[in-house]
Amino acid sequence: MKLNSVVIDFEKIKAIYQFGRNLSLDDIQVLLSSGKSKSFAPSEYLIKEGTTTKDIFFIRKGLVRSFIIDEKGDEITTALIVENHIVSSVDIILFNQPARYYYQAIEPTDTYHMDYDSVDLLMSKNPKLEANRKYLLQNFLKNAFRRIESFVLLSPEERYIDFVKTHPDLVNRVPDKYIANVLGITPVSLSRIRKRIAERKK
Repeated sequence: MKLNSVVIDFEKIKAIYQFGRNLSLDDIQVLLSSGKSKSFAPSEYLIKEGTTTKDIFFIRKGLVRSFIIDEKGDEITTALIVENHIVSSVDIILFNQPARYYYQAIEPTDTYHMDYDSVDLLMSKNPKLEANRKYLLQNFLKNAFRRIESFVLLSPEERYIDFVKTHPDLVNRVPDKYIANVLGITPVSLSRIRKRIAERKK
């Protein structure tokens, strides 16, 4: 893991600004000043199961997967997290409990790392940042409900089609077993779905 001081430039500000509502560049600079850059090699962990440190990572470049180890000792991938998204443990941040999931870099991954308590203090002093935190939480909940609905309302094939539409680049960036896990199906089922779709396109 490589750790450096944050160097604020326009590209980094643009990446963070995608999350903001009515944030000025000064607001973003205040937020960035509380963090540092961290780079992770493939297979390196950003957060491990059992961790209690309130780490928040903003992915500038790279790809991270979250997974849990089941009672059989198998790794079950629950999410694939791409550029311009945040990695943090909901267990730690919201419920003050040890992390239940692992967060692991799949590719060389560059991030901004911040401590939640430091960010929380900054936000409490800045109404714009506080409003942005609420926006991020609402967005997180919206995505969580969207995923639950997909498992209730969509067939496995429909979930795969939606996944490809939402994340077209991920199909070639991660192993099929990770995608199958995220979709709640087996790799064999994923292969069959792809075959059916390919046959219909002929």
